[in-house]
Amino acid sequence: MSYLFESFKEWKTYCEEQKVSLPESVIEYEVDQKNAVSDEIKAGILQAFQVMKDAVKTGLEEEMTSRSGMINNGAKKVFNHPLAVLSPEFQKLIARALAAKEVNSCMGRVVAAPTAGASGILPGTLVTLQEIHGISDDKIVEGLLVGAGIALIIEEKASLAGAVGGCQAETGSAAAMAAGAMVYCLGGSTDQVFNAVAITIQCMLGLVCDPVAGLVEVPCVVRNASAASIAFSSTQIALADVSSVIPVDECIEAMGEIGASMESRYKETAMGGLAATLTGQSISKRVLIQDIEILPDSELPE
Repeated sequence: MSYLFESFKEWKTYCEEQKVSLPESVIEYEVDQKNAVSDEIKAGILQAFQVMKDAVKTGLEEEMTSRSGMINNGAKKVFNHPLAVLSPEFQKLIARALAAKEVNSCMGRVVAAPTAGASGILPGTLVTLQEIHGISDDKIVEGLLVGAGIALIIEEKASLAGAVGGCQAETGSAAAMAAGAMVYCLGGSTDQVFNAVAITIQCMLGLVCDPVAGLVEVPCVVRNASAASIAFSSTQIALADVSSVIPVDECIEAMGEIGASMESRYKETAMGGLAATLTGQSISKRVLIQDIEILPDSELPE
């Protein structure tokens, strides 16, 4: 019988008692609960990682202008800017996270990990980590499996959906998945993996979902970049054995409590936050007019 991913504490205990690794336990879950085949699971994850890499490449090489005009090749501008504020590697990280998310905003192909709104975070972090440390695709696949296990527990104890828990549930969860995956790929212990998740969640608690004009563009794209940087900082902190103090399970419970108490206007309704600003409302009206203008006569409102 596989572990059902109800808490991080129990996940660790299960792996120790069964003498299996974190990614092996996720494989067991997929085989047991979904009648999947181990080799096919790994092949599917590898394919997903290739789609992530393709999204990064597409976002950095092709035209990325959304129909609303709010997204306009920002990733390429960051990637090619002559001044690296911190380091060339950090500049690439930010640009890659932007790139993959811009592909989503421009209706391209991405991996919703865990959601389309957060689809730039895992590509940005893992492609950059792989480049810096020369990590194999097989190890990245294991890291993504760890990320999947993290997402299963977050979904059980809180939510992965912006409409339920705000942006903390989307970009926060994706950043936590990325941080845990990176710690694993760099040889961190289970405690360090889970500590990275806790630290990441602590950094992103309370983040609202307020998409301008109801589109997953602003502020979603830049939040993917900032979440990617938080995932890297959490990884660095966790690997140094700096404690989150609050255990990871309690951090996720806090995330769920905050999401449940958050007003609906801050949960993907485009009725609060940036979406409710004067500029946000102006953009929303313009986008609505554009949508009406392209409708065939038969679909125009009477």
